[in-house]
Amino acid sequence: MHGSEVLCNLAALNLIFMVNRHNDFCLILAGGKGRRLWPCSREKKPKQFLDFFSTGRTLLQSTFDRLTKIIPAERILVSTNQDYESLVAEQLPELPRQNILAEPIFRNTAPSVAWASFRIYHTNKDANVIVVPSDQAVFKEDVFQKNMLAGLELVEHNDYLLTMGVKPTRPEPGYGYVQIGDEKDAPDVWKVKSFTEKPDRDFAKMFMESGEFLWNTGIFLSNVKHLIHCMQAVLPFVLRKIDNDDTPYSLELEQKFIQENFPAYPHLSIDYGILEKNENVYVMKCDFGWADLGMWHSIYESQAKGPGDNVVIDSKVLLDDSHGNIIKLPSDHVGIINGLENYIVAEKDNVLLICHKEDSSALVRKYINEVHIRFGEEYI
Repeated sequence: MHGSEVLCNLAALNLIFMVNRHNDFCLILAGGKGRRLWPCSREKKPKQFLDFFSTGRTLLQSTFDRLTKIIPAERILVSTNQDYESLVAEQLPELPRQNILAEPIFRNTAPSVAWASFRIYHTNKDANVIVVPSDQAVFKEDVFQKNMLAGLELVEHNDYLLTMGVKPTRPEPGYGYVQIGDEKDAPDVWKVKSFTEKPDRDFAKMFMESGEFLWNTGIFLSNVKHLIHCMQAVLPFVLRKIDNDDTPYSLELEQKFIQENFPAYPHLSIDYGILEKNENVYVMKCDFGWADLGMWHSIYESQAKGPGDNVVIDSKVLLDDSHGNIIKLPSDHVGIINGLENYIVAEKDNVLLICHKEDSSALVRKYINEVHIRFGEEYI
């Protein structure tokens, strides 16, 4: 069978899948400020809205493209901050405007999922939901589709939360880890024994060598009824007040209520607030070629290395006696780098960052705070 025939058959199977699975929805999380990739990711235009690798598509668009192969655009929601609503609409013109959940204040991911769950439930009470970050790379999209289909089938018939894990390839301290339990529910699906968020390097090495831990991709699935039940157990579920009113539900009522009440939600992540506090959580071991593109070090690890194990992202650079660096400069600049090893060299607009690559997230946060205090928010 020729390659073109394989692609046609895969497209046909995906179309059949989408037609038959009319209860499936997706939430893309796209509200973060992207500070771990500063200075290229800036508060006015965070990383999810950037064509970081000069592919012609931003990280958000690439995520949307990936999901529309299994779920139609009208059943995809994007959670973001109201400051970025116009960016989402501009970059995803296929997305119905009412599917952009524009939050009036920055909160973490648990409130975002709470609002989306409420919206989806009032659209389809039998819905199954995929929740996915907008800043990830997937290198095997056919495997990704297969894993998502299997996960949707599981949560459709089981009241549990299913997180997607991948086998660690290095002792990465910047990722979350999921410990596999003894109880097995399906092939490559185990009950979660524990979660560990961003361990130090020694623990990360121990986790990787034990064979009991997977990287937590941040992708999880559930049926919407169970997801709302889990939310009610750990969050002050503000939106349930709407259902206590005599007024029939409407999008207009929901939007008005969000503007007035969303700030009452706590600053709580979905990992800590829901997954870690729920006993009925399972993990599926996946192999879709995953990388978190949220920080410099993980981008370095995910990219093909050039001479000297350097990663140069769409930049004009002369390297001499330099090794293990990641470099991203403006397209109209030329960088000449001599004798540098294991560094980040990144420039965007009015900021140049030169920083040691290992465990850079904490350093970048530190520098953002110091620059903000000393020089002002125009550099953030």
